[in-house]
Amino acid sequence: MQQQKKRNAARKIFSRLSPPAARLLRSARAAHLATADASGKPHVIPICFAVAGRELYTPLDAKPKRVAALSLKRVRNIIANPEVAVVVDTYDEDWRRLAYVLLHGRARIVTRGKLHDKAVRLLKIKYMQYRKMPLLYHPVVVIRWKRVTVWSAIFA
Repeated sequence: MQQQKKRNAARKIFSRLSPPAARLLRSARAAHLATADASGKPHVIPICFAVAGRELYTPLDAKPKRVAALSLKRVRNIIANPEVAVVVDTYDEDWRRLAYVLLHGRARIVTRGKLHDKAVRLLKIKYMQYRKMPLLYHPVVVIRWKRVTVWSAIFA
């Protein structure tokens, strides 16, 4: 019983971000995006991202791909099933420093407009590599999260 209470205390579910979770999202350089097709078959990929408010932005950038941006598996999945999850974590050999933030939300593809411009601006601020890419001409996945799960070994 005590073990279960301890485990539950380590994992917190929020509708908003706590300050430590917000810091992890701001500082992390990569995350993992999980999508699923209409039948529920999962697909997980690493992403670069930026966050503002309750939205996370990840570009369909100019890095080499086997198909056109709008034909990517993640895009097809989002069109068929916009429910997604993003995990941002920190790993350390000292397991007392482990933590993750898991965002559950709805995704959409944005190709132009104020939201697209905002996403591009934030991504260029965060990633030096994007300052040299013509991101303005690339679609962006916008994820508005509804639920946040935060876990840290510090709370365990």
